[in-house]
Amino acid sequence: MKGYERKGLLERVEREGATVGASIPETISVQGQDIDLREFVFEIKRLDTVPPGERERVEQAKTNLRRERLQRKERLEEADISFEEGERLVESIIGIDRALNALESLGATNLEAEEKAKEAADQKRWVSFLQKALGKESAGKRSRL
Repeated sequence: MKGYERKGLLERVEREGATVGASIPETISVQGQDIDLREFVFEIKRLDTVPPGERERVEQAKTNLRRERLQRKERLEEADISFEEGERLVESIIGIDRALNALESLGATNLEAEEKAKEAADQKRWVSFLQKALGKESAGKRSRL
């Protein structure tokens, strides 16, 4: 592969919108072990939140995917490979990035839920404070502010 071809492929990998429209690979070989990546990601994404028992498995999968991505990128940067093999590497790296984005977004949902719960608790404390301050502590009665 020529230097400018390698440079172009590396730019595709690092492009910010590279994962837009990309699909998660059906299977991927990570450290010599084949993984049904698409099935794993969709299985985890179907859950509203990641159960405590699955968190470690998801974190380990993300770690392994990051490691595999780095190894493939280094191979793209340094190995004596053909342009066609370089394109295959780029597609696989972008697929890994897509899977990582999907798995990373799981945490955002939990953070949003936590934020809403905190806001609700803050509002409840504020209403309670105002009721006490205004002398309206009657049991079972809630006033709207």
